Amino acid sequence: MTAPAPPTPGPAARASGPAASASGPAARAGRPARPAPPTRPARPTPPTRPAHPADRAADVGHRAAHVSYRQLWAAEPDAWRAAGAAWRGLTEPAARRAGELAAGAAVLRGGWSGGAADAADARLAALRGALTAVRPALIEADQVLAEFAARLGVAKARLAAAVAHAEAAGLRVDRQGRVTAGPARAPATARPGTGRADTGAAGAGPAEAGAAIRAALELAGTADREAAARLDALADGARVPWADVPPPGRPAPGADPATVRAWWAGLTPAQRRWLVAYEPGRVGRLDGVPVAARDQANRLLLGARREELLAARRRLLERVPRGPVELAGLARVGKSLAGLEVLAARLAGDEQPRAYLLALGTAGEGRAVVALGNPDRSARVLTYVPGMTSGLHDVSGELGRAARVLSRCGALDSGQEAAAVLWLDYDAPDFLHEAAWPGQARDAGPALHRFQEGLRATHDDPPGRQTVLGHSYGSLVVGTAARDHGLAADALVFVGSPGVGVAHAGELGLPPGQVWASTAPDDVIRWARSPDELARRALLGASPVGPAIGALLGAPERELWFGQDPSHPGFGGRTFPSGRHGHTGYWEAGNPALDGMARVVLGR
Repeated sequence: MTAPAPPTPGPAARASGPAASASGPAARAGRPARPAPPTRPARPTPPTRPAHPADRAADVGHRAAHVSYRQLWAAEPDAWRAAGAAWRGLTEPAARRAGELAAGAAVLRGGWSGGAADAADARLAALRGALTAVRPALIEADQVLAEFAARLGVAKARLAAAVAHAEAAGLRVDRQGRVTAGPARAPATARPGTGRADTGAAGAGPAEAGAAIRAALELAGTADREAAARLDALADGARVPWADVPPPGRPAPGADPATVRAWWAGLTPAQRRWLVAYEPGRVGRLDGVPVAARDQANRLLLGARREELLAARRRLLERVPRGPVELAGLARVGKSLAGLEVLAARLAGDEQPRAYLLALGTAGEGRAVVALGNPDRSARVLTYVPGMTSGLHDVSGELGRAARVLSRCGALDSGQEAAAVLWLDYDAPDFLHEAAWPGQARDAGPALHRFQEGLRATHDDPPGRQTVLGHSYGSLVVGTAARDHGLAADALVFVGSPGVGVAHAGELGLPPGQVWASTAPDDVIRWARSPDELARRALLGASPVGPAIGALLGAPERELWFGQDPSHPGFGGRTFPSGRHGHTGYWEAGNPALDGMARVVLGR
């Protein structure tokens, strides 16, 4: 479990391709060979010093899990993340080298002809192709090592919790990780009102505590074996044709995710690599393609998306004189460019958890789907749909909200693997007059439905718990999608909602007990009364006998602009409290609403 030394850019970044070897074409051409493919995680080696907080660790114990008690205590997930990030860092040098080869080939073609020129051109094209094909593999190495580090972190958290509980219960954990009753352990006493013995803070004896320790070690061993197998497959791919043209036939945009998943599963690894490298625009948008492949494809498109925005800005600058339309367009493009730069920095940085880019578009206000952690490999998955004024310019802020829920999940249960997705793949309203109508929410419904179905289709066994959270107008998007198309979700959460398009939780296709809502006492959304209610109040207010008539007729039960308030008891769902933090403060530290959202995600 010793982390490999990360690769460093340099001559290796000018690799000729994934299949190069000392006797291969690159060597014959006098070019430096590429770096060796990432190798599987090395088998654990004992550290030079004990890493157990109580200085009791040893390099023996629980060999069946292939990771010992001492090795797990000594493991450093951050070293694995750093190694993965270094592999990913070679993608840009590879792209630059491919561009240089293309430019050089163009110069040669302009002044050189004949058989030798044709052979040189073909060789340069092959080298460019190899550099293009290897880029997804470099990103994949980062994915594997980052996911291994994340699971290793969960295993360490579970081990630490198991040992802490055992010690709190008066048990002793020896140097082999075995648990026995400690000599100073207090005798069991009956808990008041239960007649059952209290065995201490953990409420467990040596057998239960030992089982918890073994479970943590087994999780680490499983993660180690899976990462080794994935890296072995990646290395094996370098020994055969790395990328292979797939057969004709591609799923159409908007195809059923189950159909897409079956198509993808029927391809060879080499064919999948070819699609990611040469058709990233298609692969990156298809719900039903695994998260890892979509992330690879969309990361390869980042430069092209930036060029799209720069080209749009150039076109607007060329218009003279510039009127309000051009000025507004320049402001919009400028904000989108700034947002894209922030997103690119997050994707390239070492902030945890690792981000996965699942969709990116520059039209209009811009769109993005970004996951924190890999949803395909997480037991708990949150999909967060933001509301009015959301766009590419605000990806960082909205992603921060998703991250705070994820962080709170970790604080409540550090041994649970979770991921959070920011789903901003719809045209959110920019102004109040747009937000007053449900058209944009209806338009977003099919895409959100497909995305959730795609998460179900690509998730590793066993299935994960999926929660969809909508804020403000985003809650209408979630409710409308659930009502009209159905959502592959185990729970729905609405915060700061103006109504979700239905009168009762039972209309959303989930058990009412899995529909949750919260509205802050000082949230202005409470005053978003329905058009009928506003007209009713206006008519009654214009009449001298209006108040008396209103008292006789009664008032609707918290009818909001888009239907019944989901946080009202009459809606039939469940609620959790929020502090006085206004319309946008549900994610503030100390707000009980943040705790409530995290508990729903965890299924608690």
